[in-house]
Amino acid sequence: MPVPPTSADPQPRQDAERTDTAPSAAPAPQPAPPQARGRFRWAWWLLAYTSLGLGIVGIVVPGLPTVPFVLLSAFAAARGSERLHARLLAHRQFGPMIRDWQAHGAVSRRAKRLAVSMMAACAVIMVLTSPQWWMWASGIAIMTVVAIWLWRRPEPPRG
Repeated sequence: MPVPPTSADPQPRQDAERTDTAPSAAPAPQPAPPQARGRFRWAWWLLAYTSLGLGIVGIVVPGLPTVPFVLLSAFAAARGSERLHARLLAHRQFGPMIRDWQAHGAVSRRAKRLAVSMMAACAVIMVLTSPQWWMWASGIAIMTVVAIWLWRRPEPPRG
């Protein structure tokens, strides 16, 4: 006996009347409605531009990383700003790094060396200027974990 339709299900259900025993294919997943895709687009947009701004500031401020903020900006821009994402991918400096990360999760050896060198310089500055030993020790411990993680990332394929 057919189940009557509900307001959320405008077509009558035929499950109860099926007599064939052939397996049915699972229904294809429906794309998200437009309002669901764009609901948090403003938040992704804000995160993309904020991260890019912090990455740019990190170019001149010791201790503030550039690469992670640019990668975060590309990640957020892919979800919130197609124009910014395209500009980041086309950028002569950041584009190859972002494409390597998106395609392979890879970081170039040059970027690894530069990041670890900057962390080492910051560690020296922290040791010389921190009033308490635990302040520089915690900073160095965090930078050590990041450096280990960074060196464990693959390098982009040559070619």
